[in-house]
Amino acid sequence: MQHISLENKKILITGAAGFIGSYLAKEIMETVSPVTVIGIDNMNDYYDVSIKEYRLKEIEKKAAEHPESSWMFIKADISDKSVISVLFQIYKPEIVVNMAAQAGVRYSITNPDVYVSSNLNGFYNILEACRHSYDGGAKGVEHLVYASSSSVYGGNKKVPFSTNDKVDHPVSLYAATKKSNELLAHAYSKLYNIPSTGLRFFTVYGPAGRPDMAYFGFTNKLLKGEKIQIFNYGNCKRDFTYVEDIVHGVKLVMQAPPEKKVGEDGLPVPPYALYNIGNSNPENLLDFVDILQQELIRAKVLPEDYDFEARKELVPMQAGDVPVTYADTSPLEKDFGYKPDTRLREGLRRFAEWYKEFYRI
Repeated sequence: MQHISLENKKILITGAAGFIGSYLAKEIMETVSPVTVIGIDNMNDYYDVSIKEYRLKEIEKKAAEHPESSWMFIKADISDKSVISVLFQIYKPEIVVNMAAQAGVRYSITNPDVYVSSNLNGFYNILEACRHSYDGGAKGVEHLVYASSSSVYGGNKKVPFSTNDKVDHPVSLYAATKKSNELLAHAYSKLYNIPSTGLRFFTVYGPAGRPDMAYFGFTNKLLKGEKIQIFNYGNCKRDFTYVEDIVHGVKLVMQAPPEKKVGEDGLPVPPYALYNIGNSNPENLLDFVDILQQELIRAKVLPEDYDFEARKELVPMQAGDVPVTYADTSPLEKDFGYKPDTRLREGLRRFAEWYKEFYRI
């Protein structure tokens, strides 16, 4: 593993109006100087577009504070190959972070087309553009970092989940597309010597998150007085990871592309790495919901006398879901000294406060 500076680099972030992508863009604008960040996002309406617009405004605020750097945003879809080709020709990004993807396990059961388009075709287009960035002896892309998911572990019984585990039995199309990304990246790293690192994210949460995530959806329903369904009768455990902790890890990884080496056969040893990025501290879903409720009351999103028990419904597991996610993050800790330090209550408090402000409650 080598170390490269992000200063004076051109960094492409796909899915830049997304949850993790937007936080990453803000973090880079704030902590790296000078830098050029190019964001791309199709701004689709899978969930409330106003949240995506809010995130973009937050990046613009950060960019305004740092006039020595530049931020530009392109509204386009990574599944459009011509757009990606032209973007690479014009901007010649040196570091590419692919966060664009159709997210969500349950949505993939009813809307498979969009997963194939974004997660497979879109990622293939990024890989092809990285490959051709070296044409004519150009320096090209120094590091491709891309989002994978803890979903790839499927129904694995052994915990904590390790990147050494076999992950050949996905239980959702979403998980299958993410595993496919890892396989494609490995093939391209081997064939074209593209340094690439995949990151398997574990249940990321925080302010301005995705409304389809449990904590956000629960909040919406509780506010309307609707019942919330807690799957597997509350016997689910999730490795919840606060978004700023995740982004800190992504930034460390961006600066450390796997080294290009030649094997005994004279061919490239694929400069390929894969890490879990999570909290390695799974929380019971019922405890999580209890803390969420307390913090929503504290932030005055819900009234003091809210009858929480009457709104809780314990139901069986849903198709495509897994009972436990639990990350073995020791390789990330060993290589980067990475350790998330945001406690669940603190993270949910920040979410509750953001929610109150965003929705003007």
